[in-house]
Amino acid sequence: MKPPHAPRAAGQASCLIALGSNLGCRLSNLRLAVAELHADGDVSVRAVSKLYETSPIGGPEDQGAFLNAALLAETRLAPEELLARLHRIEDARGREREVHWGPRTLDLDLLTYGDLTVDTSELSLPHPRLHVRRFVLVPVCDIAPELIHARTGRTMRDHLADLPAVDGDLSVYAASWSAPDQPTA
Repeated sequence: MKPPHAPRAAGQASCLIALGSNLGCRLSNLRLAVAELHADGDVSVRAVSKLYETSPIGGPEDQGAFLNAALLAETRLAPEELLARLHRIEDARGREREVHWGPRTLDLDLLTYGDLTVDTSELSLPHPRLHVRRFVLVPVCDIAPELIHARTGRTMRDHLADLPAVDGDLSVYAASWSAPDQPTA
């Protein structure tokens, strides 16, 4: 029997990735990340959410607002390989990991990988805070509202409905913003 994090022999797995940026040219950082993922032969971007401007949660108080989005992709990469690829894209955009939840040029979080559950020191799937963060669930629900959370057995839409809306916590920044020839929600 294969461990739960082994790559699927038959081909591709569907995954959700959250994107965020609050340093530099935020929109450019996100566009370049989507374009790089889409150009990758091992990752195929299927849908991109609307783009939302959100207040930072946690971390230093003086940091600027984030632009957040989510994308749905298919990949041949194992979850650990995909996470390493996401980290390389972050690093190429100048991501520094000095302050926990601090400002960042690019933040790419692997939220789900098929229906796998993984708990290692490097990777937790589904992302442990996926179902409790509006700034993640709102864009996710643009592209995959009926996706079932592998641990809770509930849809993303149901999890979003459980979270209270806070005035001004999210605003649509752009309904369509991806790089040319990219799919959108």
